[in-house]
Amino acid sequence: MAEEEEEGIASRCWKKHEKESVVHALFKPFFVCLAAGNLNPMSFRHFISQNLHFLKAFVKAYDKVEECADDDDDKKLIHDLSECIVKMIQTYQTTVEKWGFGMPKSEGVPDSMATKYNQFFLRTASGIVDGEQVIPCEAETPFEKTKVAAYALAAIAPFMRLYAHLSHRIIPLTQLDRDRTSDHIYKKWLQYYSSQEILALAKKTEDVLDKFSVSLTKEDLTIIAKLYDQAMKLQLEFFASQPKFQRNVVPLSSVQDLDKSKLSIFSAFGSTCSVVHPHVALIRMAIHSKTSPADLNLKEKLGDIARQRKQAYKQCTDNLVLSVMQEIEFDYESLCAVLEQVEMIEKWANANVEASGAFKDLSLEGIQEAGQNLVLHNGCREFFEKVMTKKDLSIDVHVITNCWSGNLIRSAFSSDLQALNIQSNELVYNEESVTTGEIVKKVESPFDKLQAFRDVVEGHKSSSSSCSRDQGHTKHLKVCIGGSSVDLLCLVEADIGIVFGSKSETLRKLGNHCGVKFVPLLHGVVKNQRGVAKWKPKSGFLYTVDSWAEIQAFILGCN
Repeated sequence: MAEEEEEGIASRCWKKHEKESVVHALFKPFFVCLAAGNLNPMSFRHFISQNLHFLKAFVKAYDKVEECADDDDDKKLIHDLSECIVKMIQTYQTTVEKWGFGMPKSEGVPDSMATKYNQFFLRTASGIVDGEQVIPCEAETPFEKTKVAAYALAAIAPFMRLYAHLSHRIIPLTQLDRDRTSDHIYKKWLQYYSSQEILALAKKTEDVLDKFSVSLTKEDLTIIAKLYDQAMKLQLEFFASQPKFQRNVVPLSSVQDLDKSKLSIFSAFGSTCSVVHPHVALIRMAIHSKTSPADLNLKEKLGDIARQRKQAYKQCTDNLVLSVMQEIEFDYESLCAVLEQVEMIEKWANANVEASGAFKDLSLEGIQEAGQNLVLHNGCREFFEKVMTKKDLSIDVHVITNCWSGNLIRSAFSSDLQALNIQSNELVYNEESVTTGEIVKKVESPFDKLQAFRDVVEGHKSSSSSCSRDQGHTKHLKVCIGGSSVDLLCLVEADIGIVFGSKSETLRKLGNHCGVKFVPLLHGVVKNQRGVAKWKPKSGFLYTVDSWAEIQAFILGCN
C-alpha cells in the first residue's frame, strides 16, 4: 500500500499542471479576449451555457458515487460537494442576468467538446477507465467503492481548481492601461470564480479526493493521476474549441494569413535554449582533453578570462545612469553606443580563448557528443519540432548564436531539426576532423547578430518581390527570442522581441538605460487584443517569458 504523505495526490497533480496548463489556457483566444474586455457576448453566453452542462453532469456523477458509498460519513462528503454544485447552478441561472448577460432561453445541447468531457467523468464515476470497466458496475467491497469515488473526484477536481486559478490570474489583466473609473464587462463573472466560495469548493474537492486516496495502492494512484491529466487535457481542448466571433491576436501562426505573409522566428541559443551554456560545455571538454604538463594551467587561464570578462561587464553597467524610476523615451542610437562596449568585451574574450589553445586537438565526434548531451529548457525542443513539422505553416526558423561551435549547436537538436538554419562561429578542423584551435568568428557581437538578422530579412524581401505578383506576399512578421545582452539589437529590431528568463541582469540594465520597457508577454498580448498596443520594430518594448510553454502558446497554441 502507498504510504501516507504530507502532500496529497490532488496537490501533486495540480503542481504538475500549474505552470504549463495554466499558461496554455491563459493564451487561448477566449481568455485573451475576456481579459481584454472585448470578448463577443455571443461567445460568453455560449461558454457559460456549456459550463452549465458541466455542472449538471457533475451532480449526476456525484449521485452515482453517493449511491455506492458504503460509509455514512463518505456519503455526506459526496452529498455536500453535490449540494455546492447545485448552488453554483442556481447562481448561474439567477445572477447571470444581473451580471449583464441574459442566459439563452434554451440552454441547448452540449457542444462536441462539452459532450466529450461530460461523458468522460460520467463514465469514470461508473468505474470505466479508458473504455474498460476497471471497477464492477455494482461495487461491492468498501475498497472498490472508495476507488469509484476517488476516480470520479480526479476527473472533477481539475475543473474547480483551474477555473479558480485562471480567474485569479486574469483579474489584474483586466486593468491594463484602463481608466480606473471604467468597469470591465466580465469583471463580476471573474470575481465570482475567484471568490472565497469557489476557492473553498476547489479546496474541499481536493481534500475529499485526498481522503479517498489514502488507502489506495500505487497502481490506483497512478490511475488517478492519469485521470487528472485526461481531465485537464479535455478542459484545455474545450477552451480552444470556443467559437470565435471576432479578431484574435493568438495564436500568432493562426491569426497571420500565412498564404499572404511570412512569419520568421529568430532564436538565440546560449541560455535561451540550453540549461547549461554551450561555452561551459566546450570549456569542460577542452580541460578534460588536456593531459600534458604544459596544459595543466589551462583551467586557470580560462578562469582568468571569464573573471575579467565578468568584471568588464560589471564596469560597463556600473557606469550607466539607470532610468528604472523615470519614464524615458526609447533611444536606439544610445543602445547601439552602449552595445559597442559589449562588442569589445566579447571580441576580447574570444581572442584570448583562441590564443589559449583550449580548442586544439578536439575531435568532431567528441564535440557532437557534447552537443547531444546538452540539456535544453523544458519545452524548447518540442517547440522547434512542432514548428518544423507543421508543413502547412509558412514559418522559417533561424538560430543565431555567438557559440564557438556550430557543430555543437546542430548536434544539440534531434535529427528532425537538422533543417534549422543555424548561424554560429565555427571551430576549424584538419583532415582528420580534429580541431586546430582556431575559431572562425562569424557571430561575436550584437552587431554581428543584427547583420545576420538583417541578411535573412533582406533575403525574404528579394524573394517576395520576385513572386509577389503571383502570391501576394506583402507582410513579413519577425519574432526574436533571446536572453543576453548580445541579443538586444535583434530583439528590438524584431516586430516582437521576447526575452527568455530573468538571469541576464546586464541585458535589463542596458535596456533600462536606453528606455527599453520590459513587459510580460501575456500583458502585451492582452493590450494588443484591446488595440492599445501593436507589434512593431524598434517600439522600445520587449516581452518577457519564464518558459517555452508561453512561447509555444503564443505562437502555435497548445495543439
